[in-house]
Amino acid sequence: MSLLQEWRDHAYSKEMNGREGQLFWAAYFNKEKDIYKVLLANTDKVYEGSVASLAKEFNIELSTMVGFLDGINDSLITPNPIEEMDQDTKVSLAFDKEKLYYNMVGADADWLYDLEEWDTLLTPESRKELYRESRNSGTIVKEKKIGRNDPCTCGSGKKYKHCCGKN
Repeated sequence: MSLLQEWRDHAYSKEMNGREGQLFWAAYFNKEKDIYKVLLANTDKVYEGSVASLAKEFNIELSTMVGFLDGINDSLITPNPIEEMDQDTKVSLAFDKEKLYYNMVGADADWLYDLEEWDTLLTPESRKELYRESRNSGTIVKEKKIGRNDPCTCGSGKKYKHCCGKN
């Protein structure tokens, strides 16, 4: 079984409404926040190495690093091979800052996209625009339905029911 599958089986087996699940995720989110603070404060440094060495560098368990890699993978410049990685797999945390911010908003991770470290990386205007784009990306806009007595869309001047709306 891959490290990623082990992480997912362990993490998502927790009952979120139960005390154990809440404690597990609260601890994970705090560790995740600490890692992001380091990454965002040191954007000139590219963190890379084996999964195990990065876990050691950030002082977290291997499984927590696997969960972190799973979460950040869509925001990386070059995604890591997370599906088949083991502890010796070489990975990189080189991220695209706009994509990362956009994905954090999309995940409703306000504890991450509200970090003060973003203030030096993105302007307030670009953060606002990325926030708006991310929020609107899931919005479904229904087109106005043509009524039977509305003018036909083909431009004939007839009512829709007497033109293109005939059965």
